[in-house]
Amino acid sequence: MLNSFSDDIIELPSGIKLRVRCAGNGPVVLLLHGYPQTHVCWHKVAPLLVDAGFSVVLSDLRGYGDSDKPPSDENHLPYSKRAMAADQAELMRHLGHETYFVAGHDRGARVAHRLARDFPDAVAAVSFLDIVPTEHMYAHTEQTFATGYYHWFFLIQPAPLPERLIGNEPGFYLTSKLSAWSKGNDSAFESEAVAEYIRCFDAASIHATCEDYRAGASVDLQHDAHDQGTLLKMPVQALWGQKGLVAKLYNVPEVWQGYAENVVGEAMPCGHFLPEEAPEQTANALVDFFKSSDSSKAEGS
Repeated sequence: MLNSFSDDIIELPSGIKLRVRCAGNGPVVLLLHGYPQTHVCWHKVAPLLVDAGFSVVLSDLRGYGDSDKPPSDENHLPYSKRAMAADQAELMRHLGHETYFVAGHDRGARVAHRLARDFPDAVAAVSFLDIVPTEHMYAHTEQTFATGYYHWFFLIQPAPLPERLIGNEPGFYLTSKLSAWSKGNDSAFESEAVAEYIRCFDAASIHATCEDYRAGASVDLQHDAHDQGTLLKMPVQALWGQKGLVAKLYNVPEVWQGYAENVVGEAMPCGHFLPEEAPEQTANALVDFFKSSDSSKAEGS
């Protein structure tokens, strides 16, 4: 799986260690995964981007996979999207890429959103997969959202309540999320990928990922409030699963138009996990979007 990609643990100047995979030549694309997964969620899409002429960087977010899981604090700052985005910006500079494209799914899309806001000169164009902004979702919470996204309210409960409950049978919890959010499309997930997700979903990762959500309900909202009314200037793509809750609750492009100047959007024929449920369609949409953007800005120079 991803055998053509390099595989390294890279210690950055800040001291954080990230698991990183790279392959390809051409304009640079950083791919960021979501919960409860790792970079492996891109194993079907990433080779297609390489074949299309892109240089692809895959990274486990801090708190996930084989990347570091630093201690948190009472304000959850180490797992703020600002801290997680800063890791990725530092990684790309370390790899020699000053400008690049970004695509993020789920939590990775929220990191990508913060990355685009905090490092606008580095992000040439950004694609958000199956999200609308965090503050919009919390501000428009109602019964359907709270029922479908109950984990947003479960994972933010004070430690160690969710950690203990999930840790009792982490494999069951993780696979139940894959099944529920894909609307029962279990065949989309290759057994090798699922085994990797479960391997990485240990006690340290369970706690760190809860901290990710706790930050999302606290310090991230403070950072988002500071940016209210400031539109992203780089090209923005929104992709979403037409069978998922995001499609049911939101006019996705219309919501993103409140956060960015130049937005395009497209529904994919799947549930939440676009990179695994609809990999060819997702890859094609990313290729078309990034090629329509100014590739000279994503050459890593």
